[in-house]
Amino acid sequence: MAVNIKPLADRVLVKADAAEETTKSGLFIPDTAKEKPMRGVIVAAGAGKKDEPMTVKVGDKVLYGKYAGTELTVEGEEFLIMRESDIFAVL
Repeated sequence: MAVNIKPLADRVLVKADAAEETTKSGLFIPDTAKEKPMRGVIVAAGAGKKDEPMTVKVGDKVLYGKYAGTELTVEGEEFLIMRESDIFAVL
């Protein structure tokens, strides 16, 4: 997936995973009860700060904080833009 956005400095653009539609036991989860996903894939990354190079790259699956980043919509798709420090782990 190619996007025409280049994050600056230590920011990354993340495509969040879809929210779960059913529970593990097969029960349907209504829209009002779905939790915001905390995983996603990096689709664009900045170059890092002058003295701190980026440790994540495009294509990495990451785990981030529940309220991390700023939501934005580009060409009908929803993304999050956040600082690298908001990412907890690479999966």
